[in-house]
Amino acid sequence: MEATEFEAERPRLMAIATRILGSPADADDVLQETWLRLSSTDGIDDLPAWLTTVVTRLCLDHLRKRRTRSLAEARAEAAADPAPVDPEVDALLAEKMGGAVQMVLDALAPAERAAFVLHDVFGYPFDEISAVMGRSGTAVRQLASRARRKVQGEPEPATGRASQADSRRVVDAFLTAARGGDLTTLLQLLAPDALMRADLVAQGMGTDPLYDGAAAVAARFDGARGAAPVTIDGDLGAAWIQAGTVKVAFVFHVGEGLVREVELIADPDVLATLDVARVRARS
Repeated sequence: MEATEFEAERPRLMAIATRILGSPADADDVLQETWLRLSSTDGIDDLPAWLTTVVTRLCLDHLRKRRTRSLAEARAEAAADPAPVDPEVDALLAEKMGGAVQMVLDALAPAERAAFVLHDVFGYPFDEISAVMGRSGTAVRQLASRARRKVQGEPEPATGRASQADSRRVVDAFLTAARGGDLTTLLQLLAPDALMRADLVAQGMGTDPLYDGAAAVAARFDGARGAAPVTIDGDLGAAWIQAGTVKVAFVFHVGEGLVREVELIADPDVLATLDVARVRARS
């Protein structure tokens, strides 16, 4: 791969990485890692898209690791290493969100932050963000919307809180039915046109790429005991965890009291971007 091809993309990639990470030094580290990966990769059909994906996922992994630091450390680092980018990018951000945007971005979950920056700042369409982040279109829209509310200082609407509580109730009941082999309840909790999509890594493990319809999704979960209840980016989901490492995550999207879509994620690069916390299963 010619270095000139990478250098032509560097300003755009640097702007994205700096805005997601809030640190030019960290962004430069990400670009160095991206170049190393590019140097050992052949047969790339769409270089800009490939580079955007690698940079974004490396940024998300960096943010996930950063979240293990204390808040005091993070604030000290941000103060010592402010995040000036290209003047045109700064002007765009100031116009859209005001001067305190970086501090607000620091409070977002990594996936929220990436979806928001790519869509609201750089104007990427959601279908491209979906491919970059390895998440469904439904997921990236929700992440960007949630981040937008936080950035704009808008409280969670009462209807949104009620909907989230209802979603957690539905998913909890679904997981309980799955563990108990209660196929009838599983079918009752699924929309008739429910879907479950598996990523390429999961497909390589023997999972079908698509489970189309309530019957297919219910059959896949019927009697499943290996998945532990977790929160994923704040929402209730499930994961297969081995030796403390998430191997597969199931992200549920609920609407009108029914499970409508499930994301089956096994790609380690994507799993590294998820904020996963284990929760106690109900008996």
